[in-house]
Amino acid sequence: MSRIARSVFIVWTLLRFGLDELVLSSFEQPWIRRLTRIISTGRNLKAPRGERLRLALEHLGPIFVKFGQVLSTRRDLLPPDIADELAHLQDRVPPFDSGVAVAIIEKAFGRPLDRIFASFDQTPIASASIAQVHFAVLPDGREVAVKVLRPNMLAAIKKDLALMRMMAGWVDSASADGKRLKPREVVAEFDKYLHDELDLLREASNAAQLRRNMQSLNMVMIPEMYWDYCMSDVMVMQRMHGVPIGQVQRLRDAGVDMKKLASDGVTIFFTQVFRDGFFHADMHPGNIQVSLEPLTFGRYISLDFGIVGTLTEIDKEYLAHNFSAFFQRDYKRVAELHIESGWVPPATRVDELESAIRACCEPMFDRPLKELSLGIVLMRLFQTSRRFQVEIQPQLVLLQKTLLNIEGLGRDLDPDLDLWSTAKPFLERWMLEQVGPEKLLAQLKAEAPNYAKLLPALPRLLAQYLKTPPVPGLSRRDLEVLVAEQRRTHQLLQMVIYGGLGFALGLVVMKWKVWFWLWAF
Repeated sequence: MSRIARSVFIVWTLLRFGLDELVLSSFEQPWIRRLTRIISTGRNLKAPRGERLRLALEHLGPIFVKFGQVLSTRRDLLPPDIADELAHLQDRVPPFDSGVAVAIIEKAFGRPLDRIFASFDQTPIASASIAQVHFAVLPDGREVAVKVLRPNMLAAIKKDLALMRMMAGWVDSASADGKRLKPREVVAEFDKYLHDELDLLREASNAAQLRRNMQSLNMVMIPEMYWDYCMSDVMVMQRMHGVPIGQVQRLRDAGVDMKKLASDGVTIFFTQVFRDGFFHADMHPGNIQVSLEPLTFGRYISLDFGIVGTLTEIDKEYLAHNFSAFFQRDYKRVAELHIESGWVPPATRVDELESAIRACCEPMFDRPLKELSLGIVLMRLFQTSRRFQVEIQPQLVLLQKTLLNIEGLGRDLDPDLDLWSTAKPFLERWMLEQVGPEKLLAQLKAEAPNYAKLLPALPRLLAQYLKTPPVPGLSRRDLEVLVAEQRRTHQLLQMVIYGGLGFALGLVVMKWKVWFWLWAF
């Protein structure tokens, strides 16, 4: 009965905000169009469709708000107006009762609240769709922030996800446009993100990893996790003191260098993506603050690590080559990289793909951020992608969302920021590190244990191979070919062994600068 009641409420909300129009408008049949007009009679549908969709999701509750946030990242699937409106969704969710939060904390730790904290602020400082945050003080005097998962979230999620899957099936079968939106895949993606966020231990481990990665950068601060106080539904972390990044005038009045702040944001993003392959993927203004403390003045403060993105070495290398080619306006190389990676069919003509990419990207160069929109550029690229049947890579969806967050932050902090000029030196330096002598030495050092095991065994393995008796019944011609192959293999292995040893020795000699003594000798 509860599922039926929830379904009725969802359908009523969709009708109230005219979302049925979004589905029925894709049909060409006259009787469906007449039905659409009849249903719309008496309803105020003057607001744009994207705004009505956002309001409907907010009305349906926290799970649907979170779904809208995830959906806003799929600009490859949505029209621009809807994607832009959903990007405005924030976790504007009323807090749940503080008594319930206290009960969850006491149950998690198995003791009364006054034996866990020296003091605990009953009024939540922040409330989101998944959890809310209270300030507290530990018995040793450390100020902390306590994140508490909303009660009964798993049961509510299961019910709403079941309904979402059902509605995704309706949209998928409704029309060709419905299939192109891949509703089933989007709901499955949302399911994964949501279950990741429901485990606060996972979020704590994400924060700890980002904190380690960013310690040497001195541009961003990430709260320390207090592991003795971290559970799957309660997380205790260092309390951070900062000003929300959305309060731009307050930051200016405090003397923060806004141009440097914008530039640092770009550096942080590219460092997390290309150096670490592990990046904060929920960088909306509610999760970013700026420190005004004297020792850390002007540094970013990152919060909320439920969603992080990861990239493999192959992903990073491919993206770096693509960005580098973009910066050099080498659109032919960009097209070749798409074909080499298998993202487009191998029969795609390089010159056609090059021309399409140039038309999308050329207008955005040499212009400040206030005069361009990455959202528009990405949309044009996605339209080109559909034309050339480019396969959208799931691991890059969060990267796209984060890049759009960076654009929004940069536009607020420094509208004159040239995103590409700021990022280009970093990428060039990163590329040099990937192909330079330092990287080679690091790889040789990492592979040294394998070489130590393999090199002594090579002569024995080679001798065994060369002594392998011919297969009975081989013709004279086949036997001559086999002997010739063994001889070439022998020579090749000798070249590899001696060349590799000589090259490694040369690197060591150069590293310790003993070439002078060798030359003198």
